[in-house]
Amino acid sequence: MRAEGVTRTPAVRTAVVWDALRSVLSERTAATGREGLDIVDAGGGTGGFAVPLAALGHTVTVVDPSPDSLAALERRAKEKGVGVRGLQGDAADLGELLSRDSADLVLCHSVLEYVEDPISALTAVAGVLRRGGAVSVLAANPVASAIHRALAGQFDEARAVLGDPGGTWGDRDPTPRRFAAETLVELLSATGFAIGAVHGVRVFADLVPSRLVDGEPGAAESLVALEQAAATHPVLRDIATQLHVLGHRN
Repeated sequence: MRAEGVTRTPAVRTAVVWDALRSVLSERTAATGREGLDIVDAGGGTGGFAVPLAALGHTVTVVDPSPDSLAALERRAKEKGVGVRGLQGDAADLGELLSRDSADLVLCHSVLEYVEDPISALTAVAGVLRRGGAVSVLAANPVASAIHRALAGQFDEARAVLGDPGGTWGDRDPTPRRFAAETLVELLSATGFAIGAVHGVRVFADLVPSRLVDGEPGAAESLVALEQAAATHPVLRDIATQLHVLGHRN
């Protein structure tokens, strides 16, 4: 989800997630003694996370239902001179596509909103993770959707989001469901994960007009620093466009 008419560089939009991933990778590398980890990106699309992770020396597999996205992933990886394996399938298919206990980290970014059954998807994720491995879950936040609809003048839709159990604003909403932080924590706990850090992602990045950032020297860096400070703020975190939760397999 993105506020209407707002564009932002990927570095600003994903800085908080990358901070969390770097910590996980560092911890897992230290625990295993392996510099190159095995990473699965469920719903990884065109490789926005997968290709940079492969460039860091990790072995990355992207599982995505779209053949067009996988083709774009292959082109992006080739342009960057890295190898990324692409497999067509859904998150719930991980157990059929990959070996059990074969991954150190699974990315599940903007996936739970669209899968038929989030519990089945996270159960499949748990199955391919090694003990001590982690899942990175990123999902749309209903509170942010209400804020963005209101800012767009869609007040009835904003109110609908707040009253809908799935956090949607109507039949035309392109996002089938959204999750509060406590719901994501409950889903991860129910599928056997120990809960790690919870962060808000894009607290301000989707609200600040582009003209205040683009072209102003140092503005993007300052906005990243603000996002990092707001990511764990007890109030601001819960109005972020997306919520990021780490889960660990015991």
